[in-house]
Amino acid sequence: MKKNMGSIDRIARVILAVIVGVLYATGQITGIAAIVLGIIALIFVVTSAIGFCPLYVPFKLSTIKKQK
Repeated sequence: MKKNMGSIDRIARVILAVIVGVLYATGQITGIAAIVLGIIALIFVVTSAIGFCPLYVPFKLSTIKKQK
């Protein structure tokens, strides 16, 4: 598994996951929306931690900066 996520991409995903967590904790999102957003937030945290996004592979995307 080759890393395909750059640091900005990883940080943005963690920030979005934290926002979802705060919204859930404050009761701003509930029900099905909370479940769906919670699962997405969990996926964001896991992919950020390992630096690999499986959805990037079919499109041959990478957000890692190319070294000169």
